[in-house]
Parts: sequence; structure tokens; C-alpha cells
Amino acid sequence: MLLREIINSIESVAPRSAQEEWDNSGMQIGDTGRDIESVLLTTDITIDVVNEAIERNCQLIISHHPLLFHGLKQVCGQTPQACIVEMAIKNNIAIYSAHTSLDSVVGGINTRLADKLGITNYRILAPSEQGNKGLGVIGTLPAPMTYTDFIAYVRDTLDCTYVRYTRPRKEQVQTIALCGGSGAEFIGEAIAQGADVYLTADCKYHEFQDAEGQIGLIDIDHWCSEHHAREIFRDILAPLGVKTLISEKDTTPIQIFK
Repeated sequence: MLLREIINSIESVAPRSAQEEWDNSGMQIGDTGRDIESVLLTTDITIDVVNEAIERNCQLIISHHPLLFHGLKQVCGQTPQACIVEMAIKNNIAIYSAHTSLDSVVGGINTRLADKLGITNYRILAPSEQGNKGLGVIGTLPAPMTYTDFIAYVRDTLDCTYVRYTRPRKEQVQTIALCGGSGAEFIGEAIAQGADVYLTADCKYHEFQDAEGQIGLIDIDHWCSEHHAREIFRDILAPLGVKTLISEKDTTPIQIFK
């Protein structure tokens, strides 16, 4: 299977035109004309993940978070990113990433997250100029739940490392907004659209403070909110018949002292 055919399949769902201006989805390392037999799917590209690709004889790593956001001035091993670039090139491993291009589309990160939580009748929370694309979703649970029960449901369904939350605005919740990854910028949009709860990651202290009394803000580990990207990649590539492996080394870098 040519690498360009794999890329075309991914971009038929998550076109690079859908990514945010600051993002760097797309090819990170490699020749799109090369043959690929095995693909390793991951949320993040770390040294452990690259070593896993080498050990499992994968010629391509597909990640959600890009390896390269900014230009590297040197590739001499001073940073983890530089080490990974060296390792990938030395071992002839290609790297492709679909980040906000996958966040912004139906069938991507946010709609899959909504599906996992049983949220229905959803629409895009913050549409882009393209209209049918954008970040976050808002929809409804099939039946109201207590806020406490919904928090426990999120924790158990997404197998969260941790859950942080504000006091409830109301005891019964049904309209849920969410954004996988760092989505605190859309708290106001969720409030404006009447959400009872907004679920995202990476919220700061004052964002919790400002949300209190206006919406039930739930904050979970960034990785836990987006690692299902691997499942999406697997489903996209399934019709191609190429061998896909979900990384066993891909995990959250956040450890909780209990």
C-alpha cells in the first residue's frame, strides 16, 4: 500500500483544509511514494512510541498530535523532538499527523467523543466559516442525569486519570457541550448555547472560577479526551487492508499521586 493512498484515505475524512491556522497536520517525515505494510496508531509521538514502531516493524506512525509544531533549527538530539526525527529517519519510519483536521469534522474527535458518552442530536459548538466543520459539539443525553452521576459516568466511560469540576449550576443535567483537548476557549459559547455541562481538558484556575454558577465545568486529562483518535484512524484504514496496530506505549504523561 502506497503511503499516499493511506493519506488520501485519512484526508477524505479529515482534510488538511479543515485544520486551524496555527496547526501542522499532515506529513511530518517521509516519502509519500513509499510502500507501507504496517501502521502504528498513536495519540502522541514519543521516543517510546518510535521504539515500539521499530520493534513491531511498522513503516508508518499516524498520530493525532503532530510531532512538529514549530521549525527545528537543529537535529542533533538536544530535544525529544530532534531525537525522534533522527530515530525515524535512521529507521526509515514515516510520520503523519491529523490534529485539528480530525477535531473539526463530523466523524472526528468530538463527534466520536459524543457518541461514546451517548450524546444525541448534536451539532457543532463553534462552527468554522465552512459551516459543516468546527470545534466542539453540543447535544443532549437521552434522559436527564444528576450532575454527580454524569461526572461518574464520564470517569468510567472514558477511563479518566482524573476528573476536576465546578459545583453544579443545576442538579439535573441533559444538554451537554464538549470539546476534546484544550477547549477552555469555548466555555462562553457553551454557556451562550444553554449547555448544562461543558466537558473539556486543560482548564485553568480562573476559568473554573469564571464558570462557577453559570455551567457545570468538567475537566479531564487531555489524553483521555482524545486517545480515541487511534480508533478513528483504524476505522478509516480498515477498508484498505493495511495492517494497523494501536500503540501499547501511547499513554498520558500525567501521573496522579494518590
